[in-house]
Amino acid sequence: MLPVTTALIATSVAMFLLQSVAPGAFVGLALWPLGEGAGFGPWQLITYGFLHGSLLHLAFNMFALYMFGSAIERVFGGRRYLIYYLVCVVSAAITQLVFASVSGVVYPTVGASGGVFGLLLAYAKYFPNNRIMLLFPPIPMPARVFVALYAVLELFLGVSGAEGGVAHFAHLGGLVGGFLLLHYWRGAGSRGRSMR
Repeated sequence: MLPVTTALIATSVAMFLLQSVAPGAFVGLALWPLGEGAGFGPWQLITYGFLHGSLLHLAFNMFALYMFGSAIERVFGGRRYLIYYLVCVVSAAITQLVFASVSGVVYPTVGASGGVFGLLLAYAKYFPNNRIMLLFPPIPMPARVFVALYAVLELFLGVSGAEGGVAHFAHLGGLVGGFLLLHYWRGAGSRGRSMR
């Protein structure tokens, strides 16, 4: 496993273990809606992405981070990969804050899912034909199809409210943030080549 992916997973696992010992100490690190609960702080735009609500939540996100993050770290290199991941985490947080303000949602948000969804998008871009096997049902499909279907499902669940307690719009925010950063990097690279 590559160093940045290893560090991200190790940090999330360590934070989960610390949460288990002293849960109240981490309330201010979750992403709170503006003006609610423990109060919003700008650091929460990143710190919420290293907290998880349950062992299953942590395990699912860390498995996805290992599977997709390792491949993307190889493509981007450590520094650019870390920037990309954190941009996706922050864009997911901003999307969640906007949604919370519009909908009146008052619960805090935790989890690396926004960053993971950004990694899924990058994986679909750089490895579009790689097969991803769904768990339920066990159907293999190309990465680009998997990510497109997953995005549509997240949008449906977010709009319909069919699965409460899950920050579906934050997931979509991670996708959008990843898309915008990849688009920006692509444009910057094109401009750099044209000037030489």
